[in-house]
Amino acid sequence: MKGWPGEPDMDYDVMVAQGEAAANAGKPVTDVIFDFGNVLIYWDPAAVLVPRYRQKTIDQFLDNDISGFYDSCDMMDGGATIAESVDWMRRTHGDKWADILEYYIANFLDSLTGIVPGARVLVNDLKAAGVRVWGLSNWDKELFAEAEEQCDILRELDGKIVSGFVGMRKPHKDIYERALQEFGITAEGAVFIDDKAMNIVGANEAGIRGVRFQDPVKLRELLIAAGVDIPALQ
Repeated sequence: MKGWPGEPDMDYDVMVAQGEAAANAGKPVTDVIFDFGNVLIYWDPAAVLVPRYRQKTIDQFLDNDISGFYDSCDMMDGGATIAESVDWMRRTHGDKWADILEYYIANFLDSLTGIVPGARVLVNDLKAAGVRVWGLSNWDKELFAEAEEQCDILRELDGKIVSGFVGMRKPHKDIYERALQEFGITAEGAVFIDDKAMNIVGANEAGIRGVRFQDPVKLRELLIAAGVDIPALQ
């Protein structure tokens, strides 16, 4: 199975306020919390593998049922070291996939293929409108420094929580509550933007409205419809 296991069905580019977040539906937006990968910056693990591996091998590596790649990412995101994750893959899925994982990690920067169109301007527009912008991402602590150095948009946020540093990860409720506490904000005025449906479900459990991101234009329009005073398309 390609991609993270356990993804529920959810529409893209709609405001989701279910469960604990339902009470905050329609309230003024004071804070926007962004995921990083494929929301602010593109993350494409296949881009790392193209120079060395055939497409069949790449497809198999990115199939969690075959290689355990996404399970290993979850481990690192939750605070496991790179060495621990590679060792786990070697024991559970074999040397072939563990060796590819080591190659992927050694060339990780090649997976960061650019800024998502419109992301930088949206962050700046929100800040100009008095809306605070934050980051909440699942990311291995050993690799995040490379990403932050390469992608300046990550340094433009008002603050951020990275899972590997705090030993907890999305979609579990505790990391959203940790973010609210560290940012000094409440769920009432917050909206969380992520490309994974499971992480929007987790945000809702913490009382935070969420948007499963796909289209930067639709996200801008959605925030404007929610009352955020940022420039509309002309």
